[in-house]
Amino acid sequence: MHLSLPWLNDYLSPGDVTPAAAEDLLTHLGFPIESWDGSRFDLEVTSNRGDLLCHLGAAREIAAKTARQLKLPPAEVSEDPAAGPIAESLTLINDVPGACPLFTARVIRGVKVGPSPAWLRERLESVGQRSINNIVDVTNFLNFELGNPCHAFDLAKLSGRTLHIRWAKDQEPLTTLDSRKRTLRPDELVVADAERAQSLAGVIGGGDSEVSDATTDVVLEVATWSPAVVRRAARRHGVRTDASHRFERIVDARTLEYALNRGAALIAEVSGGRICPGILTAGAPLATPTRIRFRPRRCAALIGIDPGIDTIVRTLHAVGVETAPIGRGGEELACTPPPHRPDLSREADLIEEVARLLGLDAVPLQEAMRVTVRPPQQSEAGRRALSSLLTGMGFFEAVTFSFTSPREAALFVPQGLEIISVDDARRGEEPTLRPSVLTGLLTSRRKNQHAQVQPPGGVRMFEVADVFAQRDRSTVEHTNVGLIMDAAVKGKAAAPAELQHAVRCLRGVIESIAAALGGASAALTIEPAVPHAPAFTPGAYAQVSMHGLPLGYMGLLSPAVQANYDLATPVVAAELKLATLLSAYPPRGSIAALPEFPGIERDISIVVDESVPWNKIQSVVHAGRQLPFEDVRFVGTFRGQQIGKGRKSVTLRLSFRDAVRTLRHEEVDGPVAGVVEALRAGVGAELRG
Repeated sequence: MHLSLPWLNDYLSPGDVTPAAAEDLLTHLGFPIESWDGSRFDLEVTSNRGDLLCHLGAAREIAAKTARQLKLPPAEVSEDPAAGPIAESLTLINDVPGACPLFTARVIRGVKVGPSPAWLRERLESVGQRSINNIVDVTNFLNFELGNPCHAFDLAKLSGRTLHIRWAKDQEPLTTLDSRKRTLRPDELVVADAERAQSLAGVIGGGDSEVSDATTDVVLEVATWSPAVVRRAARRHGVRTDASHRFERIVDARTLEYALNRGAALIAEVSGGRICPGILTAGAPLATPTRIRFRPRRCAALIGIDPGIDTIVRTLHAVGVETAPIGRGGEELACTPPPHRPDLSREADLIEEVARLLGLDAVPLQEAMRVTVRPPQQSEAGRRALSSLLTGMGFFEAVTFSFTSPREAALFVPQGLEIISVDDARRGEEPTLRPSVLTGLLTSRRKNQHAQVQPPGGVRMFEVADVFAQRDRSTVEHTNVGLIMDAAVKGKAAAPAELQHAVRCLRGVIESIAAALGGASAALTIEPAVPHAPAFTPGAYAQVSMHGLPLGYMGLLSPAVQANYDLATPVVAAELKLATLLSAYPPRGSIAALPEFPGIERDISIVVDESVPWNKIQSVVHAGRQLPFEDVRFVGTFRGQQIGKGRKSVTLRLSFRDAVRTLRHEEVDGPVAGVVEALRAGVGAELRG
């Protein structure tokens, strides 16, 4: 922000701040000066301090730090009854008080447009502004003086003598002050007359109603706009103005009337015009002042010193914060920040103001600092356990971008949901929020491939991130864990057995995750299903659930996805809901006495259809068990020509034990035969010899 030191001194008493003093004071207040050019300096301003984008704002800071008196510029208006009431000259309509909280206007008649007086030209030139004419120069002066952007219309050029704040019509034309013809959209705000748009609200004025040498009657408007609306329009049209820069940082509606009167008085002074009695206003009711509870004890605890309540009150008053004692003994304060400081919204903000104005050099240094180490929250501990497990299994953690292209998003969006895109030119070819963590992981995999990264066992990556979609215009958002693994391929083309092996390896990773977070009791179910999105290969896809709750999915990526991401190696992928995983954390173990008597184990091999999953076999065994049955465990699966096409041999281990004596082998022959019969009836199994 360019400021002029002589101009700044106009608002201080005594106004004798030197360049060296200004640099020292403003730097210690948190606003360093980036450069000097004569008496003009470039002030670095944080995005939450829009009040410093003017000379009066910088003067307030110096006055608060140095105990100088702040001199507010006069805003007394001398209205001329002979000019007629303003309501006879202008009609004001505000259809969008949500986007334009307040619009104010005055009419000045009989102005003589011409060169500005020397003092006005010098002030504008001192901050690098070119003088245009006395009316326009006043509007620019007001912005740099008070931080209130404003605009002057030629009243005679307003159709119907009307100002109408409304949304633009689709494809509505507007020629702006820079002589560019623009086409507007319905989500852009305009100030129009009775027929057409006359300015792009908060951004730039229109050329059709600009003040010229022939202007005799002027409408001065001072308004405030939604920062989001101004920002969107400015970026879309590629135009950045001092006004849009200020409005994007909040201009409080309670500051408008003072600025309007100041501007009207200056226009009358430099042009000889007559101010019509009255002000036109349209918008929402003024906001109720914010009241903040301030605890001096909390202030002392945070900044490390106890300034005392008198010093705190004096310091807050210096920046315009009103205070009143509350509590039985008045030991706390009720604070009301001024309208020009929207950044002061909570107690911590006020404490920061006290520390900033007292100076951080007032805080004593301690030779040692006590640190209390607390254990992480359960959810954070679960995430750490998950990351530790995956990195131990050879996965690298990735952090990828939240946006993707519409084409790639469409490959992963679940059925029944829609993608979410943003209307922002900066997003370019990737305006869509990712519906799956896998979009970013696969982009990263492609970059690793192009960089010829080839770790032993192939690339393995994971990411924990948010995914987005919508249903009936309602946003659906989850935090998911995405996993991708290369398939181990020996030849130029992947063999079916190699792809099956990759899917089973990924299944093992998911089972390890469930066991690590949910313990041995984690009930994980993986069932073949029809792919939920085009990204996966039919027949190599499964839905995953835990404790009966949907957890996610896993499978082999389809050839279309492989081609889209230009991947030379087949990839298997999974996506799991983090909340479901963490709901099982921490894993809960159980302790039991060791059995007193030995058990007996029997391995049996059964031949079943390829489609029969292990959890189905396990449930049939448990349902048909006969005492002294104890447990059943998976041993392995064999596929081969001797088994038959579409069939597999599953070997399972049956455990038997009696709690009070040692079993004999012939005692388990009957229970084993019962299990075999149950499997024959339940899953069509045949006992393999």
